[in-house]
Amino acid sequence: MDGLADLGGTPGWDPVHPPPPDEPVFAEPWQRRTFALAILSSRVASGGVNTDAFRHALERLDRAAYFDDGYYGRWLNGGELMLTDSSILAPGAIDARARNLRGEHVPEPPVPEPARPDYAPTAPGSLRSLDTAPAFAAGDRVRARATSVPGHTRLPRYARGRTGVVQAVRPASVLPDTNAHFRGENPQYVYSVRFDSRALWGADAEPFAITVEMYESYLEAAA
Repeated sequence: MDGLADLGGTPGWDPVHPPPPDEPVFAEPWQRRTFALAILSSRVASGGVNTDAFRHALERLDRAAYFDDGYYGRWLNGGELMLTDSSILAPGAIDARARNLRGEHVPEPPVPEPARPDYAPTAPGSLRSLDTAPAFAAGDRVRARATSVPGHTRLPRYARGRTGVVQAVRPASVLPDTNAHFRGENPQYVYSVRFDSRALWGADAEPFAITVEMYESYLEAAA
């Protein structure tokens, strides 16, 4: 999705600093609870494990919900969005309940009739088997398709229309673009594609190589 979450290669974010080696997984107790709530909310809303649908919820958050509440706050906001999408919760229900817990007296919206998607994964995890051979092989020059995607995708904007070289062919996996919207798993082979930084960001870019995992439908053969 061409939105807030697609930050790769965008300017204005200052240098990226690696976290300290001793950084705790959860810096505060509420983060641990939020992690569990987000996972549970995603499963309840989807009728099963659908990581792609959860990622799509995160990328549909507004700027404040995505950035201002921090990493685990973002997860909590994404879980809430999935619950309202599937009518497990009514819009505004959590805000009203929080205000009442603070001693206010506001009406809570009625509990709606759930409308979960008709979804069930065909197997655990995301890896799948295909009877067809991969379209590309290691060493092939490929181009990422220059398409704007209205829904969820794992094809980053900075790679679209750019040419790279296949480094390795990975096992077939569920396609996020359809799975996030509960339109089928549509498994495809995944390729590790190496791009030169100057092919992505121009001749003035710092020279280095970056490898991007690409689903087969994201790629076409380069001349």
